[in-house]
Amino acid sequence: MVRIELEPDLSNCIETLAKREYWQSVKEILAEEGDKELQERMEVLKLFLESVDFSKLRSAYEPHLLEDRKVKFVMYLRQGKLKYDLIVQPQEVKL
Repeated sequence: MVRIELEPDLSNCIETLAKREYWQSVKEILAEEGDKELQERMEVLKLFLESVDFSKLRSAYEPHLLEDRKVKFVMYLRQGKLKYDLIVQPQEVKL
C-alpha cells in the first residue's frame, strides 16, 4: 500500500504540495514506464486533488501552523477509495 506524506507550511499549502508531487510522479512514470507503485502514487494524488475541498482543508490546518505546530497529511487508498489523515504535532515547549 502506497502512503504519501506531505507537510504543508505557511509558504506552501497542501494543494500546492499535492500538485507538485502529482506532476513529479507523472514525469517519473513517463521516464520509467509502468512502475506499479509509482502509478498508485499518482492515482492517490489525482484522487486527492480532484475530490478535496481545499478551502475547508486549509481552514482546518492553518490555525495549527499559526501556532507554530507541524502538520502532516498522510494519503492512501483503502479498498480502492481515497483516505487521508491530518496529523498535528504537539506544540513544543521552549524554555
